[in-house]
Amino acid sequence: MTEDELRARIQQIRAEMQQLNDEIGENAPTEAQQTRWDALDQEHDQRETALTPLVQAREAETRQRTERAQRLADSQARWGSVQITPSAPDPFDGADLRGLMSLARTEVRDRALRVADDREHVRHLADDQRDQIDRLLRGRTANFDNAHLSRLMLLTQSEHYRTGWQKIVTQPTPMLTPEESRALHAAAEYRAMSGSVDTAGGFAVPVLIDPTVILTSQGSLNPFRRISRVEQITTDEWRGVSSAGVSWSYDVEATAVSDDSPAVAQPTVAIHEARGWVEFTIRLGQDWPGFANEMSTLLNEGYDELQAASFATGTGSNQPWGIITALDANTNVEVVVTTDGAFGGVDINKIWGVLPDRFKQNSSWVLNHDVGNEIATFGNGNNLSFVTVDLTGVVETIRSRPIEFSSYFPDFTGTTGASNILVVGDFRNYLIADRIGMTVELVPHVPDPSTGRPTGKRGWYAYARHGADSINDNAFRLLQNQ
Repeated sequence: MTEDELRARIQQIRAEMQQLNDEIGENAPTEAQQTRWDALDQEHDQRETALTPLVQAREAETRQRTERAQRLADSQARWGSVQITPSAPDPFDGADLRGLMSLARTEVRDRALRVADDREHVRHLADDQRDQIDRLLRGRTANFDNAHLSRLMLLTQSEHYRTGWQKIVTQPTPMLTPEESRALHAAAEYRAMSGSVDTAGGFAVPVLIDPTVILTSQGSLNPFRRISRVEQITTDEWRGVSSAGVSWSYDVEATAVSDDSPAVAQPTVAIHEARGWVEFTIRLGQDWPGFANEMSTLLNEGYDELQAASFATGTGSNQPWGIITALDANTNVEVVVTTDGAFGGVDINKIWGVLPDRFKQNSSWVLNHDVGNEIATFGNGNNLSFVTVDLTGVVETIRSRPIEFSSYFPDFTGTTGASNILVVGDFRNYLIADRIGMTVELVPHVPDPSTGRPTGKRGWYAYARHGADSINDNAFRLLQNQ
């Protein structure tokens, strides 16, 4: 396995162990839980051991490249060689606000791509995050302007902005150089001019550590990001076009074709502001690569968790529409269990049978682990043959389609009252819209709540915007008890 694959697997193992720990709680683990824990713990140690030599090899290779580059620079300086192709111009040359606004779209994009290819700037990113940056810089849609992201990158990834921003968000009374002050002011002026901020104050998070830009499905513990349609936008609302599909018909020869025009809808996904409070110790690392890595982790945590909750049960009022809430408002996609207060294999057959065929091929099941435990007991008797279970009793697939577990989905309670159980469908029809651009403000001292005295911690008040909603309810079915 590659270094990135090992890191991704280690992250998955840790997430699964955390989830298993939450399931066990203060109870004694079952035999299956203990067996699974031991297996995960052993695999974690093996993966960590395998990762070490790969990291060492990469660091050695980086040192060798740096030494070769230095030798080349020394040789050029000593001999004044004109036989060597000059390096590409610095992408930040003349990258003040006025200069950036005067550059053509392709020039701004090309400069940003050179930054994205520079190891100094992206060394803290995983391969999938680098790929996403490249895709965004090259992409342009009605909802996303790559030139906006390119300008924002050039303004916030310059050396003076990074060092100035690091001071601003870690020091109560920072001593800024004139260059740092100008860089911070230029970024703030551009964001205000482009409508990126709704309120005054705060400083833009440098693009390459901004979760609204670099958070990917691989780096997220949020199951919805893995299966849903995720779009980065630079507008205040995602706007799209959807249709049930073109209708065809058989007509008599030499007669006018019948009017088979489909009904075209224009779904929208509203954007909502998410606010976060991130505490950190005063002893935060001072070198930029280490600081950037720590910042990415701190800003991702909590933000990802908040989204996981809202994408499940968000009400749509000052927050995204959760998939359960969105479907629960449409009686056409609700499927009621066969027996009130009960849940069995017949209900799996029932909901799968009414999901339209064209959505089955790319469908996923989303449910709580407690519901998964119920399904694991159904077995495959009575000619059901729909459940695939691994040796620990965890349901892996239903009807050969993958399962995603969400702790924010409801448990199975066996109630005879109204309750939701699970969702199945093609989640490419559930859209997550990330409005690029996160902002942070420094709170210099976090007091102890009981004594009011300083704790040696500081905090960031962070805010960003995103939205989510079903853009085609018919692609899903919601199983519930009524």
